[in-house]
Amino acid sequence: MSEAVHTETHGFQTEVKQLLNLMAHSLYSNKEVFLRELVSNAADAADKLRFKALSNSELYENEGDLRVRLILDAENKTLTISDNGIGMTRDEVVEHLGTIAKSGTKSFFGELTGDQAKDSQLIGQFGVGFYSAFIVADKVTVLSRAAGQPADQGVQWESDGDGSFTVAEINKPGRGTDIILHLRDSEQEFLDDWRLRSIIGKYSDHISVAVEMWKQGEPEQTDEDGNVTAEATEGEWEQVNKATALWTRAKGDISDEEYQEFYKHISHDYQDALTWSHNKVEGNQEYTSLLYVPAKAPFDMYNREQSHGLKLYVQRVFVMDDAEQFMPTYLRFVKGVLDSNDLPLNVSREILQDNKITSQLRKACSKRVLSMLDKMAKNDDEQYLGFWNEFGNVLKEGPAEDYGNREQIAGLLRFASTHNDSDAQTVSLENYLERMKEGQDKIYYITADSYAAANHSPHLEIFRKKGIEVLLMWERVDEWLMSHLNEFKDKQFVSVTKGELDLGELDDEETKKAQEEANEALAPLLERVKTALSDDVKEVRLTHRLTNTPSCVVADEHDMSTQMIKLMRSAGQPVPEQKYILELNPEHTLVKKLDTLAEGDDFNEWSQLLLEQAQLAEQGGLKDPAAFVARMNRLLLN
Repeated sequence: MSEAVHTETHGFQTEVKQLLNLMAHSLYSNKEVFLRELVSNAADAADKLRFKALSNSELYENEGDLRVRLILDAENKTLTISDNGIGMTRDEVVEHLGTIAKSGTKSFFGELTGDQAKDSQLIGQFGVGFYSAFIVADKVTVLSRAAGQPADQGVQWESDGDGSFTVAEINKPGRGTDIILHLRDSEQEFLDDWRLRSIIGKYSDHISVAVEMWKQGEPEQTDEDGNVTAEATEGEWEQVNKATALWTRAKGDISDEEYQEFYKHISHDYQDALTWSHNKVEGNQEYTSLLYVPAKAPFDMYNREQSHGLKLYVQRVFVMDDAEQFMPTYLRFVKGVLDSNDLPLNVSREILQDNKITSQLRKACSKRVLSMLDKMAKNDDEQYLGFWNEFGNVLKEGPAEDYGNREQIAGLLRFASTHNDSDAQTVSLENYLERMKEGQDKIYYITADSYAAANHSPHLEIFRKKGIEVLLMWERVDEWLMSHLNEFKDKQFVSVTKGELDLGELDDEETKKAQEEANEALAPLLERVKTALSDDVKEVRLTHRLTNTPSCVVADEHDMSTQMIKLMRSAGQPVPEQKYILELNPEHTLVKKLDTLAEGDDFNEWSQLLLEQAQLAEQGGLKDPAAFVARMNRLLLN
């Protein structure tokens, strides 16, 4: 290798600087994971070359045996991880080793607290890969050349982990990448041959590429008389991992520890997976899937555009990362491998998009994940609620996206409800059905801006009086969920804030008769109020959903709900002006007082006040709060 020429200095992306600072200060208590990360990246580089060489065998450059090598240099205190995989061009080196190409990185680093225990969990979710080298090294040198490029197109990247790195052109005869770690004095344990072999055995047995280390030759052996009893042997490269793709092995031969290490290899997560499913299918289709559910959500989980999906292999040959065609967006947290015998080796993302086999595999993988979650929910309630707290809002996207599995997804949802005294989302729809009142044929729910707003809504008054459970929802996704979830086990969902209240058999005949009499007696009052508020309401009617509150507003049955309007406006979508229905409680003192007032300013003011009170409770704000305050003060002093 010739000396570096044309050296340039570049500044790291701000987020990389923050990350390197954390690495340099030994964020991880388990430092050996740096080797797992670097060997995993090297194996990926070999996989990518193997795939590209299917259409261009010259990329092998007459060297088809792919491998990763660990090279120890005790004298110079360096550990080198060398691969003969796909390699990188100069532009790729600058892009991949100088920036973190993940959306939301700025907000992610804003969450770091300085508490090593908490920060290490966050970093584990982030997946740091190459930068883990700085856990043990105070300087890192990378030598790389892309497969198929001439030797003089090599590139050298170097940094001591401060704010910058250098890039230079070099001559590199062999393709691939060498990562040279200049170890800190305190990290010399990673120059011990047996220490490294044990780490490789622990973390990298499942990697399908051979990981090699140098085995010293045996010296010449002689007897007491000086006669040679054994010739000296030369040293050689020795494979130190099993190099068998884990998913191709029988399930009974794989330990839980091996499954967990493979998960960390493919996900770059630093925590164990919550659960997994390993499945081999033979018949009309032949494929193997190994699917994992993580324990913690990554920081960018709620970015639906973020790349996700499975590692796709065809007949054991790696084809692509993040094959999103096999996993719906609402299951984007799932990690894993799919190995198909039916897809062509030259498959592309475009071909996958409209492929019949793809569609069948997607359905099968979705079913497998939902079955995993269903099993967890039935067998370990505490573990499932842990999953729900991490991924529940993502799963709520399911009924809109996956109509065929809508009922099964609904069974996995969890809610808060008036049955409990906290905002914990622990109530399943099965729980709700078991507690339904005799004669109840609907599932009642409310959406609001917060748990407090939902739990204290005046719309719940009659339901609490009659002991009817109502599901409480306040997440942004809930309104979207309920617009696509119409029923569960033949029981219709009904919003308590829309349409006219009809409790059916839950109302006795005496109550219904009293309601009819009130409607008849107060019909003139309703007409007067509607006249006073003609520009502001769609209709005025009596309600029996209220017990303590004088008034409320509801959306018409086919109009948009308040929460949907808020969602659309926050997304910058135009929303037509919508009038609400004002409902008055005939038993409330203020409504009775209103009925005694003659038409005029006082009547109009009281009518407007009852409307604004109801709007404030339902919508959380008013167009003109100052006018509301002035009106209320005038009436208080009247």
